[in-house]
Amino acid sequence: MNSALRKIYNFAGVLAAISLLAACETVPEQKPAPAPEPMAAPAAAPMAAPKAKPKAKPAPKKKAKPKMLNITQKIELQGMPFGKAEMTDDNKKELAKFLASLRKATKARGPVAIGAVVVTGHTDRIGSLGYNMKLSERRAVVVKDDLVSSGVDQKLIFWEGKAFKQPIPVTKFCDNKMKRKQLIECLSPNRRVTVEVVGRAVSLAKPKPAKKKPAAKPGAKKKPARR
Repeated sequence: MNSALRKIYNFAGVLAAISLLAACETVPEQKPAPAPEPMAAPAAAPMAAPKAKPKAKPAPKKKAKPKMLNITQKIELQGMPFGKAEMTDDNKKELAKFLASLRKATKARGPVAIGAVVVTGHTDRIGSLGYNMKLSERRAVVVKDDLVSSGVDQKLIFWEGKAFKQPIPVTKFCDNKMKRKQLIECLSPNRRVTVEVVGRAVSLAKPKPAKKKPAAKPGAKKKPARR
């Protein structure tokens, strides 16, 4: 009985071995999966060029202030009619020419900006002080009005009368013993109105170039002292 069981067990073991071998033959040999191809690294994005900084604008150069000149100009309108506050034709021409010279630029200066005008009336010595004072004031007013009509600002004009207190020096030789007509003619320069203008103007004179100092001459070489 035991021997029969052993035969059965041996036969069963042989069958199991055969079936195992058969199973091994039927299973196909599995090939290893191919290795994945290496992926190329993504290309780096190109860096944008740095923007150039805008150049700073140079600071505007400050204009040098022009040099200003103080101007004082004076004119005397002589020979006014005796006993009258009137300007002669020559007086009017002289005053117009005087004003034109102030408004016109010269090589040394620009047009004059008027700051003040002083008008002073005068008379000769014939007659009383009171009479001549009023006459000198009327003469000053006549000239003042002519200045205003010529474009001078009335607010800048100051006027006064001096009667015969400031005679022209040359008239001292007019002798009172002269005939009246001759004396009146001799004293004609005193019958006048002075116009003095004070103002400012731009200097147009070119600055003189600085003088170059001569180069110092090299000192003479000292001779060595003899021993």
